[in-house]
Amino acid sequence: MARKRFREEEDAAIDMTPMLDIVFIMLIFFIVTTSFVKEAGIDVNKPEASQAEKKPSANIFIAIRANGEVWMDKRMVDVERVGANIERLLAEQPTDIVVIQADKEAKHGVVVKVMDQIKEAGIDKISIAAEDD
Repeated sequence: MARKRFREEEDAAIDMTPMLDIVFIMLIFFIVTTSFVKEAGIDVNKPEASQAEKKPSANIFIAIRANGEVWMDKRMVDVERVGANIERLLAEQPTDIVVIQADKEAKHGVVVKVMDQIKEAGIDKISIAAEDD
């Protein structure tokens, strides 16, 4: 009789290995398919535009403050180093569009220099962020 009771307990065990395999496969799938956005890291007062339209989301954002500071990936960079930073970000995650978030009080010359650096890095599509009226 004791032998029979031991056998019933042994048969009642559930094998968890297939469930763990599925969980790990799903985890790998979600890690691989996730896209990470490199935001500028600061808030700027964007100018208003009546003809502003939604564009597809970009992975690289560059913010330009009113005092001329350029921010990428949550850190301040020199205007001449924007191209090198974009090339580094492109190596991590390729994209074909960059969004510039320039403050409405930012100088036009700084914005043009940043746009030149973006073009030199090989990106032709540049969007300027604006607020809707």
